[in-house]
This record gives sequence, structure tokens and C-alpha cells, in this order.
Amino acid sequence: MLNYRLKNYFFLLVLLLVSTSVFSQRKAPKPIITSANKKAGVFIDVNATGYAPSTYSAEQLVKDILINGGSTCSVPNVSNVTVAPNHPVTNNDRFWGYFHRGTTNFPFKDGIVLTTGRAREAGNVAQTPSTSVIGAGMNDPDLVAAVPITNPTDNYNDNVMLEFDFVPNSNQVKFNYLFASEEYTGTFPCQYSDAFALLIKPVSGGPYVNVAVLPGTAGPVSMTNIHPLIPGTPPFGCPAINEMYFAGYNSSPKVVTNYNGRTVPLTAIATVTPGVAYHFKMVLSDYRDSSYDSAVFIEGGSFDIGIKLVDNTGAVLPASLNVCDNAPQTLVAQVSGITGATYQWYFNNGTTTVAIPGATTSTYVATAPGIYTIKVSVPGNTCPAEAKITIVGGTTPVAQNATLKLCTTPTNSTFDLNTAKPSISTTTGAIFRFYPTQAGAQAQDNTFIPAASLATYNGTDGQVLYVVVSNGAFCSKTVTLTLRKEATPIAVLGASRVKICNGESVTLTASGGVTYQWNSISGTAGTQTVSPSQTTTYTVYAIGAQGCKSLQPATITVEVVPAITSNVKGGIICIGDKITLDAGAGPNYSYIWSNAATTQTISVGAPGIYTVTITNGVCTKIFTAEVIQATVPEIKNINYNDNGTMIITATATNGQMEYSVDNGITWQDSNMFTNVPKNSVISIRVRVKKTSCETFLEYFTFVMQNVVTPNGDNLNDRIDFRGVSSYKDFKASVFDRYGREVYKAEKIRPYWDGFFQGKRLPTSSYWYQVTFEDPASKQLTVKTGWILLKNIE
Repeated sequence: MLNYRLKNYFFLLVLLLVSTSVFSQRKAPKPIITSANKKAGVFIDVNATGYAPSTYSAEQLVKDILINGGSTCSVPNVSNVTVAPNHPVTNNDRFWGYFHRGTTNFPFKDGIVLTTGRAREAGNVAQTPSTSVIGAGMNDPDLVAAVPITNPTDNYNDNVMLEFDFVPNSNQVKFNYLFASEEYTGTFPCQYSDAFALLIKPVSGGPYVNVAVLPGTAGPVSMTNIHPLIPGTPPFGCPAINEMYFAGYNSSPKVVTNYNGRTVPLTAIATVTPGVAYHFKMVLSDYRDSSYDSAVFIEGGSFDIGIKLVDNTGAVLPASLNVCDNAPQTLVAQVSGITGATYQWYFNNGTTTVAIPGATTSTYVATAPGIYTIKVSVPGNTCPAEAKITIVGGTTPVAQNATLKLCTTPTNSTFDLNTAKPSISTTTGAIFRFYPTQAGAQAQDNTFIPAASLATYNGTDGQVLYVVVSNGAFCSKTVTLTLRKEATPIAVLGASRVKICNGESVTLTASGGVTYQWNSISGTAGTQTVSPSQTTTYTVYAIGAQGCKSLQPATITVEVVPAITSNVKGGIICIGDKITLDAGAGPNYSYIWSNAATTQTISVGAPGIYTVTITNGVCTKIFTAEVIQATVPEIKNINYNDNGTMIITATATNGQMEYSVDNGITWQDSNMFTNVPKNSVISIRVRVKKTSCETFLEYFTFVMQNVVTPNGDNLNDRIDFRGVSSYKDFKASVFDRYGREVYKAEKIRPYWDGFFQGKRLPTSSYWYQVTFEDPASKQLTVKTGWILLKNIE
């Protein structure tokens, strides 16, 4: 179907111009038919023969399949079951029915399926669903309210609806479902929003609440709200939306259904009031057209009516529980959110069911086999919730540890284990299984000694066999049988690991004797824990009960792999910068970074904690590097004095700063500079080290000269204010000793040359005042003082 949609680019341009009526004529996608999906087990079974529920009515499906298998408690609480379109069960083209996963890997074993086409075409074999079927009308108002139509010219078509009334026994009901659609192909998830809603409201009245929604505030279950990235330019492409709930596209050989894709299993949860009747309405619709069908698969038995049997740890108990020797079993009826509930436990010994006197709490301790039933009555609900468990009883045979001794001869060197049975157990009918290992006995697997070998078992002196003595069913007891035999032992040595990292330990296990002689390890135990710092070979002799020593020692070499090391470290970056993190090299090193990179180095441009896991085939170690984001420094103040010393005050959120007063040619860590020229424009730069976080400021080192000799020799002929005249709030004035203003700075004359009103002023001392906003500190700066004017009279 994808090839059909992308047939040529011109056709896509035409699609942009056509109306929604043209879209409704789309062809349904062709099925994926290959040699693989023709095999059995590729498709689920829908309304298939061989399953009794395939002939169930809608009411039977709700009561017997959806709601806890139709227990005697749930059925009376269900009423008014309807389905639309109301096809009879005999209609092979009905929109609803029963599904079973058969031998496929479908997530649900069985349940109810609702489709906007023929339900039988949802699975069974590969085929193209027909478009010549009509659902229950269009634009169901309750669905439109729950999942609004975004384009007023569009419609919800081929509605299929399942409705029923239900009286809950707890404050919550829930069930599992998943959504599948033929629309999961090409670019259709961007435009065709086939949708499903599960609506619930009190039968007595009130608005519907849609509980078929994604967790949190992720929205409804619809095609355009759950899909992966669709490459292309809108409307023939769109970004991923709630992709974590999209299970994937169907592909051969894992086809399973005739829908092109589906969601992951979802759970609808409704908060309700126990004993109050509620109306449930499940509605599924095609959007915009009827060419591509969708389906919802509702898991059978997942409708939780709120009562479970658990043990005293809270673990859910199975339907049947095997108990030996009448061991007490704590049964707890677990319900949620019920106030004023009453309890009654019942017992059935195989013939009759009777109420247990005094057993009227949520907990009961069972001490005998039989069927235990708990009935929980909710105020206002005439049908109590119930759950039951069958306890199957058994008796454990009497058994004890034993010893079987054998003195070897040239003609008799094997044990007859059958002769040990009377000393192990005298229980009539007991069944014996002899295991060479405790693990096998504990698992009761098939590693036991075969019956045909029991009479000629070639055991060793001191060998312990683990004997499982059972009653032929599930009750058993494990005891030991110790074999006593003197023979030259054969040493066997194994290690839990033959390659370790420096600093790790390894367990050496010797067998074949009673005690052991190690070459470099103290002690005579068969199991030793060693921590070699270099590759070491270990040897051991096996010693028998009578001191027989093995002719040859067993040996094993433990290789010590050098420890993994890394000098990876982080650093500081500015926005837009990148930093290289180097994990370092080593023998057979492989790398997995926290960003999924597998190289020795990575280049990163975002702050955070980065980890790298280094392995060398044996050892694994995790190293961490932190990348910190720096900010552009802010110059707060420039302190400059007449002797040429400049101190720059700047701040940054993190990182070490460095400074330059020659426009970045040279840098230094100190913020103090000497020999900075007076009355000059200084290009100041401050940056965070090893980053591009840098700020720039041009600063004029204004120093008022105190002698003016306007004699034309170009030395101290005038006071020049141009270095600061462009600063904000700049003002400059010169006054004579009587306070008369003899100069006021102007843009066309930002200097004073000793003249006033075109006349040379007399030699004397004059007072000046200069005001401007400091470009660094943004503070108003006022400089005052005296000037000696030496004028030629």
C-alpha cells in the first residue's frame, strides 16, 4: 500500500487539492502474503471454529469472557448488554466477536474484538478487508465529545459500539486492551484519526467520562495521537506523538493480524462508587473514510471487579494450592475502597459447601484441604463479590539421613543403592530418587540416578547423595545418603572464573576426596577463595577418608587481567561550545557512553554528567565526567588610577576567568594590569577559561592633566575630553577662582585650550568638574580638581 501512496509525486500534489470525499475512496492496503505467513501460527484466530466463545452472543462475551470469566458474582451485576451494529452471531460479516491468539505471540490469550469492518478478517489468514460493509452510522455524539473532530467537514464512520450496565464491588474497575489499524501505513497516521473511547457514567445520570486515555495527560487513543515519526513535509509527514505507546508495524513473518500496526497493551481505569450502577459504552470509529479499518482487542478476564485472594505477604494466590501435612495457609481477601463491606468464608470438602462459623473477616487461616470461598457484600449491592481457592492436601513420607558402607573387592566395587532404602524411609509406597547434587534435588529435575543404575552405582568414599523421598505427588522430603568407600581418589579442580580483574576473588572447588592438600593455600577444605594479584596456577591433591592421596594433582590457572583505568575528565563549556571527553586507551578496551556512543572519545555540547562504561572482555568499570555550562562573564567595575594600574572586577556563574587589555592578544589569570596607558581606549576582554564565554568592553583611561600650556608645541596644549565625551550623561566644565564657568564641553568642542569667548585666559589655577556614566560599573562618575593654566600673556 505504501507503494500505491507514493506512486508519483504528481499524485501527491493532486491529493492536496481534492476534498475529503475523494479521500474516502482510498483503496484498502494489500495484505502481506509470503511463504512465511502462510504457515500455521502466523495469524490469531477470530470468530474461528473450534472455540466455543466464537458462537457467543455479545452478552455472553461480556459476562463469560471479559468479566473474570463470568463468575457467579459478576454475572448478576451485568445487564442491558447491547452491540451495534447488532449483527447476529450467525452473520459471518459481523463487526465484533471472539479472538484467541492460537499459537502466535499476541499479547492477550483471548478476549473480545471490535472492528470497523468484518471481524473475521482481523486474523485467521492474510487477506484484504472489504470496504463494502457499513457500521452503526457516523459521528456518534458521545465519541465526538470524547475525541473531538478537528475538521468540521470530517466524520467518524462505521461506528461499532458495545454497551452494558455494571454494578462494581470496589471503587475501581479496569481492563486491558490494545488498538490496531490499517491506517498505520505510509503517511496516513498524520491525517486519519481512527479512534476508540471507553465511556462510563452512572446509570442514574451524569456526563460520560472517557477512561480509554493514555497515562498522564497524553490524550485519547486515536491514530493521530499514537504513532512514530512519519518522514516528510506535512500533511505527508509529521513528528512522532506518544511513540512509547506504539508497539510497531506488522511485518512478515510476525504478522499476527491483518492490521498494519498496533499500540502496546493499555489499561483503562475507572474510579467508581461500590454498589452504584454504571453504564459502559465502548465505541470505535473510522475517521474521514471507510476504506481503512481499525480494531480494538479487549483482553479476556482482565475486567477487574476488585477482589483477589493473596497470602500474608500480599502475593496473589493461584487458583489451586498444594499443601503438605496440613500446613496452615493464610488467605486474605483483598478488596479496595469499600466501606462497610461484610465477609463470610465458606468451605467445601468435596461434597457440600458450608459457611465457616465465625469466619467473617477478610483473613482466614486454612488448615485442611478443600475449596475455600470468600464472599464480600457491598452495601447497596445484592450480589456479593466472591473469590475461591482450592487447597490440595498431601502427606510427606517419614525420612531420615542414612549411611551406606561398601568394602571394595576385586569383584565388587559398586554400590547397590536399593539396599539403603529401608534405612532412609519405612513409609509404605514411598518413592525414592537419588541425586548426585543438591541443586538437582532441590530442583527435582531429571539429573537423578536412573533406576537401572541403582544396583551398580559406582560411588566414591565420602560421596553424599541427595535422596528425594516423595509420596508420588507433590509432598516430599530431601535427605542425604553418605557413601563410605576406600579407594584411591582422583583430584578434580574447578574455578568459578578463570579470568578475573585485579582485586577480584575466585572460588576454587576441588572434588574427589575427603580432604585436600593445596600447593599454596592453607587449609584442607575443598573450596577455597583466592584473590591473586597476578596470573597464578593452583594445584591440589585429593585425600581419601583413609588418607589415600591422588596420584596426580589437579591444576587450574587463574589469569589476572590488568585493572581498567581512565583519566576521563569533564570541563566547562559555553553555549555553542563543544568539549571532547577522552576515556583513554587500554588493551581490548570497548566503550559505552551514557549517550550510547561506543568510541574512545566523544564530543559533547551540552552540560551534564556523562558516564562511560569500559570493558576489556573480562572487567567492567564505570567512570564519570561532568560538563558544566559557563555563562558569559559580566564586567562589574574598572578601577584605574593615575599610575597606570587597572583592576577589572567581573563575575561569572562558574569557571575560572582570565583577562586581556590588548583585545585578546595576551591573557592572564590576574585581574590586575600595570603600565596601562593613560587617556587611551583600552579593549578589555574577560572570558571563562577554555570556553568561548567572553565579554568585551572598550574603556577610556581618563586622567585629567593638571597643567595646560597652550603655546603651540603640542605638549599639554589643551585638555581633551573626547575619550569620555561619548559616555552617557557626559558633562565637563572649567571654572575660574571666582566660580565663573569659563568652559563648557560641547560636541563640536570637546576640549579646553585656555580660551574663553575667543580670548586667552590669564595664567592661573582653575577648577574643573567632569561627569559621566562609567561604562563598566554603570555608576555616575564625578571627577573634580584644579588645573594650572600657564598662558603666554
